[in-house]
Amino acid sequence: MLRAMAAPACVVALALPVAAADRPLPLADAVAMALEHNGELKALKSEREIARAAVTRAGLWANPTLELEGASGALTGSSDENSFSVGLAQEFVLGGKRTKRLAVAEREAEEVDLRLADRQRLLTLEVKRAFLEHVLANRRLDLAKGSADLNRQLLEIARQRYAAGDVPELEVNLARVEAARGTGRVLDARRELPAIRSRLLTLMGLDPLADLEPGEPPTHRPVTGTPDDLARLALAHRPDLKALTAARAAADAAMEAAEAERLPNLTAGLFYTHVRSTDDIGTSEPKTHDNLLGVRLSIPLPVFDRNQAGVQEARGRAGGADARLGAARQSVAREVAAELARLQAAEEAVTLYEQEIIPRLDENLKIVQEAYRLGEIGILAVIEEQKKYYEVREGFLAETHNRDLARATLEATLGVDPAENQGGVQ
Repeated sequence: MLRAMAAPACVVALALPVAAADRPLPLADAVAMALEHNGELKALKSEREIARAAVTRAGLWANPTLELEGASGALTGSSDENSFSVGLAQEFVLGGKRTKRLAVAEREAEEVDLRLADRQRLLTLEVKRAFLEHVLANRRLDLAKGSADLNRQLLEIARQRYAAGDVPELEVNLARVEAARGTGRVLDARRELPAIRSRLLTLMGLDPLADLEPGEPPTHRPVTGTPDDLARLALAHRPDLKALTAARAAADAAMEAAEAERLPNLTAGLFYTHVRSTDDIGTSEPKTHDNLLGVRLSIPLPVFDRNQAGVQEARGRAGGADARLGAARQSVAREVAAELARLQAAEEAVTLYEQEIIPRLDENLKIVQEAYRLGEIGILAVIEEQKKYYEVREGFLAETHNRDLARATLEATLGVDPAENQGGVQ
């Protein structure tokens, strides 16, 4: 009777989630650690300083120019004649070019920030995918261990019945083969875990040998809302779309700046000149001793180069940015609809398993195990039922994984958790 109770107890154990390790790592903490420690993300954050430096550069004035000039007649036989001049010149940007350049740099810096936010979105999805793969591997290991326990119990019962003369030795050998196969499945499931765990820790920016054990994912929350509603949500929150919008704004600003470059800059200078000369007789007494103060203005004449190439280049970039933004916005609706359909299909499959398949599967296994213990059926029927139990349970784990992964992918496609928006989650 005790053995009859042990088998159903093992069936119930297989239905439970993987036992949590001491202080398991939640999914939210894994994502937060990745956003803080991921090496690629750190590099992108450092490169963001380049864009900020461009903003600083665009707002700076040109440095003034100090001009010094000296002349002497020593080499031409007029040693008593010389002059000295000192001047200061400053370039003045006309046509609002400085403001327009600053606007371009600011829009480009905004685009870089949004590209970084989009990389964080994609990294979050990568971490969730790796985390869920680790959860699936742990659950498969737990399932394999439970299946191996069932096979060992079957072997023990077969040995007892053989000792009592109820079954031939062939049934013991068959049970022994199934027990060995169960042990092999445990080894296979355990072998997959280190590589999956290493990939997750690498994405988190941690040592692959770090002493962290991922826990279970959060409870699944069904997403509500029509594809059109979710598409509007994605259009409002996706950082890659915002980055393309910023790129379009930067291209418009660059076109205005290129048009302003048609007007040349003015350079204004102030100079002082001291002139010393002698009379025609050649005496040592100076005839003149003049001090001059003047203003110098210079401006390039836009005769040949009126920045035609710069304007053409800016227009081309604006057209390309506009085309990329339009294509991206059109594809969002298709992406959202596809991911939502995938999630809904996975949810239906999991519901079918939970409500129809799994309860009957558990019941059938209990009936078959009890029937074999009482000698009503042969061992082949038990082996076949336990094999079916393992395969169906593995399929259930795969569908649960697909549902959780589809939920994470849809969230990444939207660019925001639907739970944070009213009406987006049930």
